[in-house]
Amino acid sequence: MAEERLATRTPFPASAESQKPRLKKAQEFPILEKQNWLIHLHYIRKDYEACKAVIKEQLQETQGLCEYAIYVQALIFRLEGNIQESLELFQTCAVLSPQCADNLKQVARSLFLLGKHKAAIEVYNEAAKLNQTDWEICHNLGVCYIYLKQFKKAQEQLHNALHLNRHDLTYIMLGKIHLLEGDLDKAIEIYKKAVEFSPENTELLTTLGLLYLQLGIYQKAFEHLGNALTYDPTNYKAILAAGSMMQTHGDFDVALTKYRVVACAVPESPPLWNNIGMCFFGKKKYVAAISCLKRANYLAPFDWKILYNLGLVHLTMQQYASAFHFLSAAINFQPKMGELYMLLAVALTNLEDPENAKRAYAEAVRLDKCNPLVNLNYAVLLYNQGEKQGALAQYQEMEKKVHLLQDSTSLEFDAEMVDMAQKLGAALQVGEALVWTKPVKDTKSKHRTTSTSKAASLQQPLGSNQALGQAMSSAAAYGKLPSGAGGTSHLTKPPSLPLEPQPTVEAHPNEESAQIREK
Repeated sequence: MAEERLATRTPFPASAESQKPRLKKAQEFPILEKQNWLIHLHYIRKDYEACKAVIKEQLQETQGLCEYAIYVQALIFRLEGNIQESLELFQTCAVLSPQCADNLKQVARSLFLLGKHKAAIEVYNEAAKLNQTDWEICHNLGVCYIYLKQFKKAQEQLHNALHLNRHDLTYIMLGKIHLLEGDLDKAIEIYKKAVEFSPENTELLTTLGLLYLQLGIYQKAFEHLGNALTYDPTNYKAILAAGSMMQTHGDFDVALTKYRVVACAVPESPPLWNNIGMCFFGKKKYVAAISCLKRANYLAPFDWKILYNLGLVHLTMQQYASAFHFLSAAINFQPKMGELYMLLAVALTNLEDPENAKRAYAEAVRLDKCNPLVNLNYAVLLYNQGEKQGALAQYQEMEKKVHLLQDSTSLEFDAEMVDMAQKLGAALQVGEALVWTKPVKDTKSKHRTTSTSKAASLQQPLGSNQALGQAMSSAAAYGKLPSGAGGTSHLTKPPSLPLEPQPTVEAHPNEESAQIREK
């Protein structure tokens, strides 16, 4: 029965799928990006050797067509300093993917690093056509125009970058443009906007403090420098600037305490050793001052401010040959500063070379249209040489400058300078026409107005000239508006002989508050 039932069952038809022939498996092609994740992982871990090994393997498998591997290889070459090789690889990436703006940006970046700013601008413009909302392109175009000194175009591009996306770096570069153009007010406005946008950026706070320091607005300068130190107590630029303010006020010991902190962070900073040297100079420790200044000169042999200070210290120590050496070197780097020629003339006078001293004074008078001290010293030299007519002419020119200074500022002239002018006026028989006001008696200033040559002035009314030993160097003079290289930078100078700053008097950063007189 069972056999009959099996025989009578109706067989089902076989499925169509089982009747079709089995297809062969498709051939696997290499995936170009299959190891991109590993390349990226090694790169962000800065394991560049392993990264290069994976890149080499990937490029061999893909016959050099993996764009990401080439891109990362170019980035590694750039980090290693092989800019030209990285440029060639980025250009390869641009060929593989011509519509990618990032590849063109990297090509332009490499051209910029090679100093080919015009070529970089052309490539950035091509990238801008592909991506018109990228703030980096506008920012980098502005930086390229800065190097080409096309400041108007640079400002336009940087403002476009800020319109697209606000960044601290764009504000910094825009502020630098105004500083290069000498417009401090606009630079301050830019940095104020930057601080409002990024109130915890210590670089912005420090730079704004230094700018206020240059303008003599000490309260705001101290406020912004203090804020910078609040966010970063180890910010050596802010500490250096704060120390220079204390140094300006004659608080040499407090300033030296600040400089000790900076010395731990940047022991090879030329501005630091320059300021330490001038602190010792203010304390009349001249040998220590020269040692520190020579260390600063070793670290920055082309900085004319350090050479200026060395010349001033040697003048104070009556080492006139050494003073002549350093002042001559400073003039080579800063040939348009009249006070340097005046100091040089002081040294030449004491080296008994009156002819060259006259030439130096003549150049100082030509370059310096504001400082009456230049004309006073020149008049004393001419009087001592028997040239009363020339001395009278310089004396009258000095009086004109004094009138201008009295009209424009509330400056009080140093007592010794007034005394010398009165003696010279009496000798030239023009004493009744003196325009000098009597100096205001200030006990504090009297204590601080210590001259190494004061005793000598009482011996000879119109003797040889000699530098007064009251010079200060400000860290802000190194102003160090953060540059691409970083650095440290250029701002205020303390006022003249008494080391009490006059907040309303805008002083030139390079004078270092030196007072030179003839006795």
